[in-house]
Amino acid sequence: MTADQLTGAQSLVRSLEQLGVDVVFGIPGGAILPAYDPLFDSQRLRHILVRHEQGAGHAATGYAQATGRVGVCMATSGPGATNLVTPIADAYMDSVPIVAITGQVPSAAIGTDAFQEADICGITMPITKHNFLVQDPAEIPRVLTEAFHIAATGRPGPVLVDIAKDALQAMAPFTWPVEMQLPGYRPAARAHAKQVKEAARLILDAKRPVLYVGGGVLKARAAAELRVLAELVGAPVITTLMARGAFPDSHQLHLGMPGMHGSVAAVTALQKCDLMVALGTRFDDRVTGKLSTFAPEAAVIHADIDPAEISKNRVADIPVVGDAREVIADLIVAVQAEMATGRQADYASWWRQCDGWRRTYPLGYEPESDGSLAPQLVIERLGRIAGPDAIFVAGVGQHQMWASQFISYENPYTWINSGGLGTMGFAVPAAMGAKVGRPDALGWAIDGDGCFQMTNQELTTCAIEGIPIKVAVINNQSLGMVRQWQTLFYGSRYSNTDLKAGRATYLPDFVKLAEAMGCVGLRCETAGDVDATIEKAMAVTDAPVVVDFVVGKDAMVWPMVAAGTSNDDIMVARDTAPDFDYEMGEVVSE
Repeated sequence: MTADQLTGAQSLVRSLEQLGVDVVFGIPGGAILPAYDPLFDSQRLRHILVRHEQGAGHAATGYAQATGRVGVCMATSGPGATNLVTPIADAYMDSVPIVAITGQVPSAAIGTDAFQEADICGITMPITKHNFLVQDPAEIPRVLTEAFHIAATGRPGPVLVDIAKDALQAMAPFTWPVEMQLPGYRPAARAHAKQVKEAARLILDAKRPVLYVGGGVLKARAAAELRVLAELVGAPVITTLMARGAFPDSHQLHLGMPGMHGSVAAVTALQKCDLMVALGTRFDDRVTGKLSTFAPEAAVIHADIDPAEISKNRVADIPVVGDAREVIADLIVAVQAEMATGRQADYASWWRQCDGWRRTYPLGYEPESDGSLAPQLVIERLGRIAGPDAIFVAGVGQHQMWASQFISYENPYTWINSGGLGTMGFAVPAAMGAKVGRPDALGWAIDGDGCFQMTNQELTTCAIEGIPIKVAVINNQSLGMVRQWQTLFYGSRYSNTDLKAGRATYLPDFVKLAEAMGCVGLRCETAGDVDATIEKAMAVTDAPVVVDFVVGKDAMVWPMVAAGTSNDDIMVARDTAPDFDYEMGEVVSE
């Protein structure tokens, strides 16, 4: 073999090294096995052997969210590849740059229903930014280069590279760098100057503006620019679930999070505003509520890197296509230019209203009536003790909403969760990936007992690989968010949401389970022990820690906008809940 001749598998590993990849999360199997042989010899690539391919995908997402770099996961063909479908869909919905590399059956067997064959390119077509099927080993360096470029540029997203087994085994020349062949892919970065100028004028003419900030601002690394714009303009700032940390919670201009479980001040300000400056956000149904009733008096400036999002759900009066960082920077200059001509905004009356909502309806919670531990207290104390530099990774459900509400996020990239897809089981593997990407940061996964039982096997990975994440299990012995909906809308008929099923003992016992996986297990059942338990967990630095916080079943997430209803119908307590017909999809009485 000459120096420039490599197998496809060697070419794959060499390409990943040249692209600056430092870690791959994966599991070997028949079709991808050729790639694992040269991977064994790599001095630059760390492979983390997960316990399930779903864990590999979520770990890649956690890594990408924490670092801003492309996360990488690897799996074999058939079931290995299909186990990546959920994390790929999750990354697609939340615009996370990951590259998933899968093995495929040999080229001659494709389409024959061969052992462990699945058309993973076809399966993932709707949930990837792009995908490739590689059957020629000479194409591997170019395809990998294109995959990483596509994943990380424009609107970020997942890219799948499926490689036939014979392409991994065959020889081909290896050259680097390579020339990409993407003639139709040119994502916009700079917005049209005329649109930006019009937006600046509209902002200064408005009486009740709101900066409606989405996750695209974080993807663009634009938190610093956002703060400059907000302080220059002086308008209220609202950060979506995916944008928590993009603007400091403690800042006077921040009204909180909008949406189904947002603050009353944020939800109401969006409803009553006369101008919505939407930055890197997509008008998700969880934010808008019943779309036809959303912000009826508002003109809309919508800035997004993805032109397909502009006017998709809400028609934009001023569409601005461009990278959020560039758009905000240009908007700062344009607003300053308008102010230099003597044009000034007056939001004093608007702020009196917003401050009134903020004072009247602060986020809070009542103690549990049966004396059990309040989950909100646990999460609030966890945020205070861990501090603003810790990274919090949440699963999906009530604990996710409480974590978004009761932890103060002062810095970007300290909050990671599954927003668009709402994937239970996300927290543990994503926290693992985040800790690998930022090993010096304190990493806490906040999980529910339902979510935790889906992917907790990755704690074994953490123990073996020396990844000392900490997991706070908010254990209410039920599928809490579903139970909340059953309480409110289904007459407290708790069909299949009781995870304990009436048993007197813990099943499973999370402390014993943690210990069996090489972790430290702790349990806390009373409010008086919360701080000491958290501090005990924090003192462990050489192993993963699981803390089983046993909380009451009946705690609910408030405020709440019932699905399909108007944001005007926001509920602040159970006795404000409307009757809702889920078959008809509408409120039937007030």
